[in-house]
Amino acid sequence: MTPELRHLRYLLAVAEHGSFTRAAEALRVSQPTLSQQVRQLERTVGAQLLDRTARRVRLTDAGETYAHHARRALRDLAAAQRAVRDVQDLTRGHLRLAVTPTFTAYLVGPLVAALHDRHPGITLNVTEMPQDRIESALLADDVDLGIAFAGAHLPGVDATTLFTETLSLVTGARAAEDELPRPLPVRQLAELQLALLSGDFATRGHIDAHFAAHRVEPRIAVEANSVQALVEIVRRTPIATVLPDAVTHDHPRLTPVPLEPALPARTVTLLRRGGGYESAAARAFTLLARDLVRDRGYTDARP
Repeated sequence: MTPELRHLRYLLAVAEHGSFTRAAEALRVSQPTLSQQVRQLERTVGAQLLDRTARRVRLTDAGETYAHHARRALRDLAAAQRAVRDVQDLTRGHLRLAVTPTFTAYLVGPLVAALHDRHPGITLNVTEMPQDRIESALLADDVDLGIAFAGAHLPGVDATTLFTETLSLVTGARAAEDELPRPLPVRQLAELQLALLSGDFATRGHIDAHFAAHRVEPRIAVEANSVQALVEIVRRTPIATVLPDAVTHDHPRLTPVPLEPALPARTVTLLRRGGGYESAAARAFTLLARDLVRDRGYTDARP
């Protein structure tokens, strides 16, 4: 007998839940049916795949090996099903995009607007998550594309350069009245009140490292876990912040003030799973993203 897809899904469900009872509830089948199907799979492959003697059911060594290939087979099948549904003329389609948090402040909106204008039949799912989770999600085929930063990537993740992101001091109209010098020496930041991202953001770590390198102890008046919150605070108060210059492009009441020395630039990349199926929607989004960053005047990344 050849194993069927349900056999693979049943085995993986039991391994994930560590229990036939919980797996049966998740799959909405009876426990006897689930047990029977898993034993049928074990007879077919000729090996015991689950250790049922412990309090928690777990995979045997043979089961670990089989489950690894089963997961990959199910991912490949899901990709094949998307490929069949994929319409090359882009009258319909779906794209799963993951981005690191700061990009929601200035890049996601224009990208979604451009995609909707060019290809209104493509639906989009956008998820904000840290870069390490984006790469894991790509490898698990939970997302199609990610936007993050260049650096050491997980094996199997391919990166394509989009542009170079520069960060500056960002002030509102009330702070701009103080006529800050341009560029502003970093040491003068100690004289300003700042609102900064909280410490769980990679951007905050980037900023803190620059301050530490130049022995600057900033006066932090506000910490926030949202770029949009910082934008509103800076717009309405004399407090300044440090954010990507591009955040100011759609906010005429915000002004970027370059720093001296400048914060190190970061290379923004488009991430995908290497060797994986790439849908027409993903290909269209890649071309659109390149066009958009060029049209908006974002700096090209250089080696």
